[in-house]
Amino acid sequence: MALLFVAGDQGVSESDLASLIGIDKSALRQNVEQLQIELASNKNSGIKLVKYNSIFKLVTKEEYNELLTKFFKSGLGTKLSQAALEVLSIVAYRQPITRVEIDGIRGVQSSGSVNTLVARKLIKENGKKDVPGHPNLYVVTDYFFDYFGIKSLDELPKIENFETPQNGNIDLFEGVTYGKN
Repeated sequence: MALLFVAGDQGVSESDLASLIGIDKSALRQNVEQLQIELASNKNSGIKLVKYNSIFKLVTKEEYNELLTKFFKSGLGTKLSQAALEVLSIVAYRQPITRVEIDGIRGVQSSGSVNTLVARKLIKENGKKDVPGHPNLYVVTDYFFDYFGIKSLDELPKIENFETPQNGNIDLFEGVTYGKN
């Protein structure tokens, strides 16, 4: 289930999941069926396991739609996590950039944050990089500029102006006023 959780909206294909876990597809199907039954019957679980074509994903149960809608309308679900802000900073300063390049800069896997930022329309896919696998290239959107109240990337602070703090973390959006929280 951890693999499906970190895969987020992207999900994991049946063949990739079987390969990663190290079992054949028939054993995987049995395990998936068992997990689907466990999640469906667990009244304390708000998630279920679904299969779309050959992709497995964790999604929320339908009975929580109203609650989740209320949560996002309340504004509580609109704040960006530190990880999402890091990814957004990297995209803004280094665009166009692939997710693998973002992972390399951060030193951790970033697909969840990338998916969140795409869903929030702060970044978007903008072509493919001409390398094996042809990964997506990401850039900031017009909504990014509106959200942060800027007209161009030139208004972002210059990276050269930052001193690296003792903890090694730089807040690239320090002092930037958020337009639409």
